[in-house]
Amino acid sequence: MSKANKKAHFNVFIRETGHHAASSKHPSVIPNSGLDLAHFVNQARTAERGLLDSLFVADGYAGLSRRFEPITLFSAIAALTKHIGFIATVGTTYNDPYHIARQFASLDHISKGRAAWNIVTGAQSAAHNFGREEHPEVEQRYKVGEEFVDVVKQLWDSWEEDALVYDKANDLRLDTNKVYHIHHQGEYYKVKGPLNIPRPPQGYPVLVQAGSSEGGKELAARTAEVVFTAQQTLGAAQEFYSDLKGRLVKFGRTPEQLLIMPGLCPIIGDTEAEARDLEEELFSLLDTKQSLSNLSRFFSVDLSEYPLDAPVPIDKLKPAELFRTGITSRRDVIIDAAIREKFTIKQFLSRSAGGHGHITFTGSVLQVADFIEKWLREGGADGFNLLPPIFPAGLESFVDKVVPELQNRGIYRTAYEGTTLRENLGLARPENQHRQVWAANGQTIESAGAF
Repeated sequence: MSKANKKAHFNVFIRETGHHAASSKHPSVIPNSGLDLAHFVNQARTAERGLLDSLFVADGYAGLSRRFEPITLFSAIAALTKHIGFIATVGTTYNDPYHIARQFASLDHISKGRAAWNIVTGAQSAAHNFGREEHPEVEQRYKVGEEFVDVVKQLWDSWEEDALVYDKANDLRLDTNKVYHIHHQGEYYKVKGPLNIPRPPQGYPVLVQAGSSEGGKELAARTAEVVFTAQQTLGAAQEFYSDLKGRLVKFGRTPEQLLIMPGLCPIIGDTEAEARDLEEELFSLLDTKQSLSNLSRFFSVDLSEYPLDAPVPIDKLKPAELFRTGITSRRDVIIDAAIREKFTIKQFLSRSAGGHGHITFTGSVLQVADFIEKWLREGGADGFNLLPPIFPAGLESFVDKVVPELQNRGIYRTAYEGTTLRENLGLARPENQHRQVWAANGQTIESAGAF
């Protein structure tokens, strides 16, 4: 698609009160909504009214997150919506491929083709919850993750599309000549298969990945169809966009097969002054001392020693050594933005509080639309992962005010293009890998290892 005809895609990262660090204190939010299904259903329906592509839920296996398990949550929401997609985060380090293949196939069937898997290797250790001695290092996690995803795909492909026959006259429900053992034997996994549920309606649920590290970009270029990232300036976004899209060719892929969606926390007002007032209101609710302490630990420098209107001490923020088992890219992204935009301490703190290191843009409806259009047109994004500062008001403002402006500019849909998430994202339905292998080897379906 040419830049002139390019349409923006949007995901919304749903959570209890919002993405601003002070969201739980805002008078418009309900602080105890994290375990209220109706709260998330309302977010889903608002997003669907705005023709957004998908909802996203983060997840992990350690700490006190107080959040629903994503596939369980999305299975419930799927029954109450029609178009919106569901991106569930599931890690590869503390799971088995068979379980995950089955869960996502189930969600895709339940939602009639609206499931997506956000593939993470797990930066935070949860070894103590799974009977393990230690958390694997980054390099090993990515190696395990690559094989994990390959096994899951093979399991999804272990059923031909027409394996279910439902022949009442002959009392035949399954053609076993079209279901196959995968006989996978790799470095980390040994899986016979087949899966015990038919191939997902989308072939594969959409494969999503987040992260900007070198290993993450390689895994994304090899596997992902949507990438969430955290670039904070257009220049950095353009560099990331060009780098990642340029890696696709060595995996036999084209730029259109991967959508890049930076995180965006939009603070929206009818006028810029109104948006600035909301930004200041949220900042006034922030525990500045605690937030500065958190940033200081993250960057190994005591920012509280500096006045809020002082420039960020860039020379003291550059990390000398990155942690080998944690997230290594987000800190560099924030520092890069501080360098490029010459942040004050207050701006640095506000940006970090607004969107967890993703870009926070404050402005009128027209200014937000201008920002989105510029990044879309100038090779910084294919769309955005929205992180509203407060729920539900932040999402409602985007849907009711920004979406119509984007539609008027011809850079956003006026109706859903299809019934599945893949169709709405413009992604092709993957062919069955086993069929391709058997055809290449001159094997018939019946002799290829069916049970």
